[in-house]
Amino acid sequence: METSLQPQKQYQISEVYIADIIELKNIFLQISNLEIVPESFGIPFLMIRQKNNIIAFASLIINSIGKTGFVIFEKENLSTEEKENFMSQVQTYFKRNNSGNYRDPLQLKSSTERMINWLNI
Repeated sequence: METSLQPQKQYQISEVYIADIIELKNIFLQISNLEIVPESFGIPFLMIRQKNNIIAFASLIINSIGKTGFVIFEKENLSTEEKENFMSQVQTYFKRNNSGNYRDPLQLKSSTERMINWLNI
């Protein structure tokens, strides 16, 4: 009896670099159906690529209780397992990073405002 192998989706989770920001902005605008970037875009810090295509990313935000947190934006629907894996990676990365944007809501707010102003020029 023959069996065929199903091709596995090959995802790569990586940090966001400045060169990725414009593509992430375009993904955000597309999935949010907006024309300008609001502060809810946050500061992207981790993303998932499939080949050369970014399919999801996590951004630092100030949450509803005024503390730093994160939100995940998906360009393509991920499976439950893929979402859980990415969420786990994001949580670990978020907890380990002690830089100002990750721990100081005032610094994150300032950084986000500057980046949003730059993106909306």
